[in-house]
Amino acid sequence: MAGPTNTQFAVAVHLMTLLSAADAPLASPALAGSVGTNPVHVRRVLGRLREAGLVTSRPGVAGGWQVAVDPAATGLDRVWRAVHGDEPVLGVHDAHPDCAAGQRIQADLVALDRDVLAALEERLAATTIADLGARVPPLVLPS
Repeated sequence: MAGPTNTQFAVAVHLMTLLSAADAPLASPALAGSVGTNPVHVRRVLGRLREAGLVTSRPGVAGGWQVAVDPAATGLDRVWRAVHGDEPVLGVHDAHPDCAAGQRIQADLVALDRDVLAALEERLAATTIADLGARVPPLVLPS
C-alpha cells in the first residue's frame, strides 16, 4: 500500500503532543529527532502552527517552541486547518472547459470534497491533543 503524499498533519499532531508534554521550550533539532525528520521540515510545520496561534517560539539559548493553547480544548481539526487550510481533500482535477461531462463531474467532486472535509473536521474535532498525550509514554526526546 502506498504511503500518504503529505504527512504534515501527522507531523503537526506529533509536535503538538510533544510540546504539550514539555515543561520548557523545545528546540527544533530535538523535536526533529522524535518525529524522524529534519529540523527544517519541523520548523516549516511549526511555522504554520504558529500562524494559527497553536504554538509560540522564542529565539536564543533558552528558546524553542511551546504550545500556546490548552491541549484539552484543542481538537485535531484545528491542527488540520493550520496545516492544510482550505486545500481540497480529494485530488480534483480541472476539467477541460469545453467538456460538459467533465465540468459536471468536476462540480460534483468539488461538492463531495466539501462534504468530505466537513466530515473529516467533525471527526478530528472529537479528539484533542490531550487525548493523544494521555496515551503516550513520558517525554524522552532523542539527543
